Amino acid sequence: MPVNANILLIGGSAEVRLRVRAALAKIGQGAFALESASRLSDGIERLTSVGVDAVLVSLTLPDCQGIETLNRLLLAAPHVPILILANGEDESLAREVLDRGAQDYLRGGAQLDYDTLGRALRSAISRKGAEDALFLEKERAQVTLNSIGDAVLSTDMTGNVTYLNVVAERMTGWSSAEAVGRRLTDVFCVLDRDTHLPAANPMELAVRSGQTVGLAANTILVRRDGVEFAIEDSAAPISDRRGTLTGAVIVFHDVSESRAMTLKMSHLAQHDFLTDLPNRVLFNDRLSHSIALAHRSGKPLAVLFVDLDHFKNINDSLGHAIGDQLLREVALRLVPCVRESDTVSRQGGDEFVVLLSELSHPEDAAIIAAKLRTALIAPYTIANHDLHVTASIGISVYPDDGQDAETMLKSADTAMYHAKDSGRNNHQFFRQSMNARAVERQSIEAGLRQAVDRQEFVIFYQPTVNLETGRITGAEALIRWRHPDRGLLAPAAFIGIAEESGLIEPIGRWVLREACRQARTWIDAGLRFDRLAVNISAVEFRNPGCYEAVCAALRQTRLEPQFLELELTETVLLRNVDATSVVLHSLSAMGIGIAVDDFGTGYSSLSHLRRFPINTLKVDRSFVQHVATAGSDAAIVGAIIAMGQRLALRVVAEGVETKGQLNFLQAQGCDEGQGYFFGRPQSAESFRALLEGNMLEEAASRSYSSALQGTGR
Repeated sequence: MPVNANILLIGGSAEVRLRVRAALAKIGQGAFALESASRLSDGIERLTSVGVDAVLVSLTLPDCQGIETLNRLLLAAPHVPILILANGEDESLAREVLDRGAQDYLRGGAQLDYDTLGRALRSAISRKGAEDALFLEKERAQVTLNSIGDAVLSTDMTGNVTYLNVVAERMTGWSSAEAVGRRLTDVFCVLDRDTHLPAANPMELAVRSGQTVGLAANTILVRRDGVEFAIEDSAAPISDRRGTLTGAVIVFHDVSESRAMTLKMSHLAQHDFLTDLPNRVLFNDRLSHSIALAHRSGKPLAVLFVDLDHFKNINDSLGHAIGDQLLREVALRLVPCVRESDTVSRQGGDEFVVLLSELSHPEDAAIIAAKLRTALIAPYTIANHDLHVTASIGISVYPDDGQDAETMLKSADTAMYHAKDSGRNNHQFFRQSMNARAVERQSIEAGLRQAVDRQEFVIFYQPTVNLETGRITGAEALIRWRHPDRGLLAPAAFIGIAEESGLIEPIGRWVLREACRQARTWIDAGLRFDRLAVNISAVEFRNPGCYEAVCAALRQTRLEPQFLELELTETVLLRNVDATSVVLHSLSAMGIGIAVDDFGTGYSSLSHLRRFPINTLKVDRSFVQHVATAGSDAAIVGAIIAMGQRLALRVVAEGVETKGQLNFLQAQGCDEGQGYFFGRPQSAESFRALLEGNMLEEAASRSYSSALQGTGR
């Protein structure tokens, strides 16, 4: 309260004026200065000419009576606190004027005491000061929010709009006056750009999580008039001083132009300017990724190097403009010859490269090569010139002709020159070994038919490790084939053939039963682990007897369901969603864990994942491999981990091989890891030793903790 606060007393009897003056003098030296007026008109004149901090007024004045007295004072000095001096007979009237804007009322006459008057004046003046400060702060905030470039919108806990700044008004098409009190979804209409379905309510997300959240990058805002544009936004919860949530604030801005420019620049950096096909950079990236997938699936892929025969003659004789148009026409003919999952790229000049991913047989590449040559050989009419073009095509097949993108391209390029040397307008494989490969495939298939009976299969176990504690939590069961002539074979060498020949089901049932038996053996030996993961192939899962086979394996080996986890790929899950959901819920009801293997390489659909009783996401090794160096892969892995945390799913990173990868995963909060950094796939005996060591470390840790407690440390 200010020193020497000026108090204006209007009306009141002579006795009241004396008591007020005496009371103010007694309250404190110099605390109050009193001026008085007997009439309302005189008091209003004083208010407009002299600074007054509070008014004491009687409602019975010579020139004004009752509520009209208050109304005129509020009109003359709306920011000055007014206290009513009420006699007993007009006390009810004083209560009414309090509702109209008076700060307080005091009993006058002989009932007016010093303490009551002092407290009332201090309270009124302090309260008015606080209101003024709050008003200034609010005005400052209002000016700030209206001057920033972002739109700002706030809601209460019921989801009703409480505020829009001027940018939000412009972007939503709603004025603040119209929007306040309406539902957020009426004013802030956001949709998913791809599905055009309503996007998640940011207010609900922020309040539910208790922290700032951002919406998906493909969010669009629909303005009141129906105009749509892309936005980026975030929402944060609002709490009062007691920490109680009171609503949320949403900040958003238009990113239509910047997003379009980013997409355009990204496209130009990865596509050929002449044909708009993927360029060398994008093709190499896709080829490397496809090789990683082929390595896991065991399916071959092919690279076709396409070179136009005698193109230089057309360029030299008719000019580069016609040559460029011919190249564009060639590109238009090549693309329809392959699947959407394949890639047609222009490497430069008259050289095109085609990636055929996930072939059933290497021979399929020859069929596509013939199709390409047929499409290209039809005549072209460009600038009144009838042109004829043929192509020489070289083919390399993974894994026989190369283990990486560079080698595959070199092999295909070499084969293309062999095609030219063979008279052009033909295709050649890098090695003329089609018969040899067919014989080899038949040999493997024949061996597989006897491998189970001969007990040639063996299971190796690769540990999974808790990234926070370092404890071994379990393992993934991985099949190997001890071939009598070829030695130990990895799954990529025979699983694909087993699936195509119908042998995968007996092999898969053996793996499941043997893994459960081994897990039971470890448990009976007193060894501790959380779960043992077993892969289920698409062929096995589609079999109507899959559920019964799992139950039989558990029953025969006496393994409790909670120690078993089944790994399925996203592709397997989404083949027949309804039937898959029934089987998975039945397995989950038993206590069996369900993991999505190679997560991130398929659809990665959150809506589909929510339909299934999934416990674990296994991040594909192709993403983990580059998290320490590649921004895009690091972002993908981080997003998967964050999604797993939101959905309360265990996240396991596959293919962890370096300390840098481990550090990144730990920083992101990944639950578990699996890879050469922790241990290679190993025999059951070796893994048992790991579990025993794990228990010894836990026992030592407990003993150490007990010793510390015993010493009082």
